[in-house]
Amino acid sequence: MVFGKSKAIVGLDIGSSAVKAVELKVSGRAYRVTAYGSEPVPADAIVDGAIIDAGAVADAIRRLFDGNKAFKAKDVCASLSGNAVIVKKITLPVMTESELSESIYWEAEQYIPFDIQDVNLDYQILDAGTGPESRGSMEVLLVAAKKEKIGDYTGVIAQAGRTPVIVDVDAFALQNAYEVNYGLEPGRVVVLLNAGASAININILQGDQSVFTRDISMGGNAYTEAVQKELDLPFDLAEQLKKGIPVDGATFEEARPVLHAITENVLLEVQKTFDFFKATASSEQLDRIMLSGGASRVDGFREMLQERFNAPVEDFDPFRAVVWDVRTLMGDPADSAATAAVAVGLALRKVSDR
Repeated sequence: MVFGKSKAIVGLDIGSSAVKAVELKVSGRAYRVTAYGSEPVPADAIVDGAIIDAGAVADAIRRLFDGNKAFKAKDVCASLSGNAVIVKKITLPVMTESELSESIYWEAEQYIPFDIQDVNLDYQILDAGTGPESRGSMEVLLVAAKKEKIGDYTGVIAQAGRTPVIVDVDAFALQNAYEVNYGLEPGRVVVLLNAGASAININILQGDQSVFTRDISMGGNAYTEAVQKELDLPFDLAEQLKKGIPVDGATFEEARPVLHAITENVLLEVQKTFDFFKATASSEQLDRIMLSGGASRVDGFREMLQERFNAPVEDFDPFRAVVWDVRTLMGDPADSAATAAVAVGLALRKVSDR
């Protein structure tokens, strides 16, 4: 964690239902939120992480910044998730950093189902293999993102009049926000589960390392669509009813079993994710599940998750240690906490970061 003078950057979470932005300032030994904003994105402008209507997304980003003069920084950090990104932990023979940087493209080719020319590649050494247990091998976290998707996201940011400087991954942005707000405990296994409108990002941490990530392509929209179909409501009314807001034509009691049925489907996918993790992990234990994202607040979601996996489930508060300045910011941080975790994690990045 690096404190000190560095150029501010806006964390911009471009989601399929809304764009969220956070700007932070270092204040003593902590971070302070100096600007926060959220703006809805038209339905179907972003589908499964792919930008379908670039003009509509750029307009939403522009409205967010034009409507909030508290944002001062022009540089923006955004993030990707879903099938545009591949994150894999790979085992390689022990080599120096310079040897790894030369050979990583050759090594990566066998793990990435896209043409290596079509992706941007990054990596982090998890275990250099120099310890007594190494057996001549090292562990490397490999991240590949499609250049075309990166271009789509940087394009809408530029179109909205801002400068894209970093494109991160949703799961790692969550990890940044968790680390700053909760710290890290060696040996403990923590699941960061972010349930957005069209995807659920899962990042499993062991101590300070990400040991497993997966994006599940279903989220809050699946609940709305099920309520819409089962109760014969228009999408906007189904969306309100999903959140417990009364509407004409149906009651929340009628919607509840529909919501719970979708949560069962979601939990099956989460179960698969945990099974994949446990098959490769040294420990089967899950010490803590941290929940974020708008869909995580759907009726019964938290309780059903806790019952299924028998692990403590907590709401992830990205403003637990990052200070929300009530003198300069409108609104209650509790209202924004559920959906701000990725944007906070992105705002913690530095322009000089790799």
